[in-house]
Amino acid sequence: MKIRRFEATDTLLVELKAGSVAETRDLDENTLLDLNAQAQVLAITLEHATTRADLSSFSFDRVAA
Repeated sequence: MKIRRFEATDTLLVELKAGSVAETRDLDENTLLDLNAQAQVLAITLEHATTRADLSSFSFDRVAA
C-alpha cells in the first residue's frame, strides 16, 4: 500500500493494491475509484485533499485479530 500527496494539485492518492486499472469510477466530483477487471478497488484519489482530510498527521496501526 502506498499513500502519495501531490502538493501542486492538492491530490491524495491511496494505492491499496498493485494491478492493472480496468475502470475508473467517479464516487463524487472529487473522489475517484480505480478498479481492476474483477471490480476490486486498487486505488482511491481525493481531489482538494487538504480541505477533505486531516493531512497534518498520519498513523498506521496493526490490530491483532
